Amino acid sequence: MGSQWSRDSAYTKATSEGYRSRASYKLLDIQAKFGIIRPTDSVIDLGSAPGSWLQVLRNITEGVIIGIDLNPIAPLQGVTTITGDFTNPLIRAEAQRIIDPVSIVTCDASPKISGKKSYDQARIIDLNEEALRFARVVLKQGGNFVVKTFQGELFNDFLAEVRANFYSVRIYSTKATRKGSTETYIIARNYIHTRDDREAD
Repeated sequence: MGSQWSRDSAYTKATSEGYRSRASYKLLDIQAKFGIIRPTDSVIDLGSAPGSWLQVLRNITEGVIIGIDLNPIAPLQGVTTITGDFTNPLIRAEAQRIIDPVSIVTCDASPKISGKKSYDQARIIDLNEEALRFARVVLKQGGNFVVKTFQGELFNDFLAEVRANFYSVRIYSTKATRKGSTETYIIARNYIHTRDDREAD
């Protein structure tokens, strides 16, 4: 689920610096501000294609890294990729066979935008909910979660759900986010096991 940005100056910069998309700078910005990923953390990145966040993650941590996407991801040294739908429990189980429990779950995925605001908002929140559900099953106690979302009528309900599961939750618009965009990131730290989510599908 790669970037839908046009080939602007940020795209050119990403290409010149060896990144697969401008989305790399969003994670770099988040990491610089929040230090969300530690040098030995294991990470699962959801909606990874084309792999720009995986490139950044590999430079931050020496832990195990898995990328999951519906589309194949070109190989990256030191990264395991899984082609499939992360909402599928079988795909999640495949990832858990490699890392269990997980330190960090990241998700920069978004559906293709139709231009119909309410419809697009509902779709991104549905995807966010699935990412949170995934995180609640695989994360260790105290783990972290980073997810892209969009401001809108359903945003506050989703934010409240994240806050119910993590001790610290921040909202952040990255420097690489286009001006005027409703795109934002939820940075959630210190996962709380409020119930036995590891049995949930």
